[in-house]
Amino acid sequence: MRERWNTLLRRMRRFERREVRELRRWLEQTSNLVHLSILLIVPLVIGLVTALANALGVLSFLLYPPLASGAYTLFANPEGKYASPLRFVGGLTAGAVCGLLAVEFATRVFYTPQAGEIHAIGAALSIFLTGAVTWALDVEEPAAFSTALLTLFVYSQIDNPEFYVLSIAVSSGMVAVAFDGWRRLVYEQRAQYLYESTSGDDHVLVPMRGETARETAMLGARLAGAHRAGKVVLLDIVDDERVARAERSLLREHGNTQLVGSGEPSGEQLDSIGRDALDSLGGNEAVSESATALEEQANAIETQVGVPCEVVVAVDGDSSPARTVVRTAHEANCDLIATPYETHHGTVTSYIRGLFGSDIDVIAHRSTGGRTHWRRVLVPVRGASATAHSMVDFATRLAGKTGQVSVGTCIATNRERRGAEEKLANLVETFEGNIETRVSQTRIEKFLAQHGREYDLVFLGASRDRSAASRFISPPTFERIDSDEIGTDVVIVDRN
Repeated sequence: MRERWNTLLRRMRRFERREVRELRRWLEQTSNLVHLSILLIVPLVIGLVTALANALGVLSFLLYPPLASGAYTLFANPEGKYASPLRFVGGLTAGAVCGLLAVEFATRVFYTPQAGEIHAIGAALSIFLTGAVTWALDVEEPAAFSTALLTLFVYSQIDNPEFYVLSIAVSSGMVAVAFDGWRRLVYEQRAQYLYESTSGDDHVLVPMRGETARETAMLGARLAGAHRAGKVVLLDIVDDERVARAERSLLREHGNTQLVGSGEPSGEQLDSIGRDALDSLGGNEAVSESATALEEQANAIETQVGVPCEVVVAVDGDSSPARTVVRTAHEANCDLIATPYETHHGTVTSYIRGLFGSDIDVIAHRSTGGRTHWRRVLVPVRGASATAHSMVDFATRLAGKTGQVSVGTCIATNRERRGAEEKLANLVETFEGNIETRVSQTRIEKFLAQHGREYDLVFLGASRDRSAASRFISPPTFERIDSDEIGTDVVIVDRN
């Protein structure tokens, strides 16, 4: 019974963690965060103003319509023209003052309205004054015209309309303070709270596979080097325990190897075992060459990038390199795997697919020109997803302060342009660096073929957020494009 209960608790915890991750991913989209804030914060602020009105017992209900509509305008577009606390308070107050002055002037000069009647000339004059004053003071606010007209109604109903004007100023100030605090502490800091890639992916494991492993190792090192706590772990996978022990022994002589797995010997015992293994292999030159290459690469990373580099030698006992790489990443405390991209007869290998299906962030690097520095980076995106945030973060790490990052999207019709520009603005505004946005009315394959050579590196998503049926009908972009046609390095990013 206790085992069943513990099993149920573990499943509930896994479900809870999964739901929290999904919620976090959902909130990473700026539009979702904004709409959720509107649903939660605006009602609280209006409720607070209502409680204050009930306590004082003198505030008119006509105070709330302009406050509610103005608060929505503030929170719905935090970076827009009307998203200014000063403009909000100044505009609403100016509208109320202009309405009061207009009705006073119209009553004295033209005629006195009957009881309960709204002064027609005063209404027209209040709108004119509100438009002129808010324009002149640069506090134009849509809700200002609402307060101007409501002031005319209050003037005909109560004896002290001046108090209504004062209450507009005070209550709008409360809303403005709440908005300013939310924007400074939540909205502008959302990258720190929500976007995992901006604080993680700094311990990078690089499987040294293929002819372009050196370039991929430098890519991983430059990503890790952007964070103070960054480090790189170079992984060499062998299929014989004797080879692994011999290679580890050679690397230990230079102090840059790390043992992975339980039950491994250490110290003098390891050196003795390693020498015996090397002797049994007849002083295998391939082992010495492999150890030397790993050592040289580790030294190059530490010298050129300035990030700590370790070396791991693992045995692929289950004939599944992907599982071995993932297991090693966990044991070496790495949160990102940077691997050379691999294909077989034009299709992605099972090794790459196995890594993409793991629980660790993965980037697969297609190296074309032997680059080890990437200053101009292109990031095509479909939307403000978790993968898009990761790609922009990686791009800014590589480009640094002197490089250039271009974040673009492709649209089918010109009607989609405004929405696409807003989507890109929401995506890049949380990142620092020299970032431009591009919107192209063309297919992504054609866009990359035309502009890929202008950049040192192109980031693409692995499309793991799409269903299997969707990927079958329309394969991911990285599978449809031709690297030779793009003419530059390509990195495929997969979030766990």
